[in-house]
Amino acid sequence: MLDIKWIRDNLDEAIKRLNTRGKDFSYLKELVNQDDKRRELIAEVEQLKNKRNVDSKKIGELARAKVDTTELKEEVRQIGDQIKVLDDQIAILDEQIRETLLITPNLPNDFVPVGLTDKENVELYKWGTPKQFYFKVKDHTELGEALGILDFERAAKISGPRFVVDKGLGARLERALIQFMMDTHSEDHGYTEIIPPYIVNEASMYATGQFPKFREDSYQVISGDGAWYLNPTAEVPTINLHRDEIIEGDQLPIKYVSYTTAFRSEAGSAGRDTKGILRQHQFNKVELIKFTQPEQSYKELDYMLKNSEKILQLLKLPYRVVTLCSGDMGFAMAKTYDIEVWLPGQNTYREIGSISNAEDYQARRANIRFKRNKESKTEYVHTLNGSGLAIGRTMIAIMENYQNEDGSITIPDVLVQYMHTTIIK
Repeated sequence: MLDIKWIRDNLDEAIKRLNTRGKDFSYLKELVNQDDKRRELIAEVEQLKNKRNVDSKKIGELARAKVDTTELKEEVRQIGDQIKVLDDQIAILDEQIRETLLITPNLPNDFVPVGLTDKENVELYKWGTPKQFYFKVKDHTELGEALGILDFERAAKISGPRFVVDKGLGARLERALIQFMMDTHSEDHGYTEIIPPYIVNEASMYATGQFPKFREDSYQVISGDGAWYLNPTAEVPTINLHRDEIIEGDQLPIKYVSYTTAFRSEAGSAGRDTKGILRQHQFNKVELIKFTQPEQSYKELDYMLKNSEKILQLLKLPYRVVTLCSGDMGFAMAKTYDIEVWLPGQNTYREIGSISNAEDYQARRANIRFKRNKESKTEYVHTLNGSGLAIGRTMIAIMENYQNEDGSITIPDVLVQYMHTTIIK
């Protein structure tokens, strides 16, 4: 969440920068008013506590002198009642302030382009050249069904729409991509492998910014009185590894590559990408997570981007990198790069990964701090997350870019050792 002190000191700038996300954040003025009232009440409580302490000491002195203290004791009791009333008012204001901060997104970084939709994202560069096909190109759905490696009909029978059954070499391709990505990021890029729980608690969802904004997009697990949710992205359990912890500064940056199956209701995507595996309720993903010192986070963001790009380069898949504009960025992010892979079946680039810096926004929500040395005060870390990559979308890109005229799919060279075949036919 944002720092209430920074908002107080920079109210106009905070509203101006947040408004570039396309909404009205003038409600922050009322937030500051509530904080002013809270501070006044706290000061009043402190004065009352000081008076109570003085009077309590006086009661002791009078009692030792055998002087009646009944009236003074009553005054002390009344002061206690006043303090309780004020403490209750402070608690209400604390909760109102907290709720406002929880629904307020991160500040876009100063260098983020201003815009409202993905049409205003800024392309930085392209890698690779889309292949020219001299036959009619098929999309991944047509290819997968014809080869018997993607079964949407039976998946719908088992679960419903937006699910798929991977079969045969389709299942192996998904498994191969997971291992290839985990191997590359751990062995070549220096990340520590993580396979976290797929079920997370409510505190974890609040810590990374999924709640309260995206509650309707989550799947709740009903079991007794517990409030658990299916993991929507490896970012959630992996960031929460260090919730409520103080990290030694010399341990930073901490780099994790985390594999999970993710679950999303796609409540806000009704009618979009309903065909195929581009947007599913359940999907596999390899995620990159970093915890860094503040002054290092943007350098580490650039490294993370290159790490994710390397996967597509090794697979020889054409892609482009864009900087998201302020209105298209995720709720908790200060800056985001999108990697968009070329999909011949759609004749366009589609997002395959997002690489983001949340700065200290998630760290404040999750209370993740570090100390530069034993004598220094604690500071909030910066958290970064990036796709390394989305497995299903990488499968789409391979199937469509490596398709042959007879409907077969050539296996990229780097995956042959995992697939134990050079072609799906």
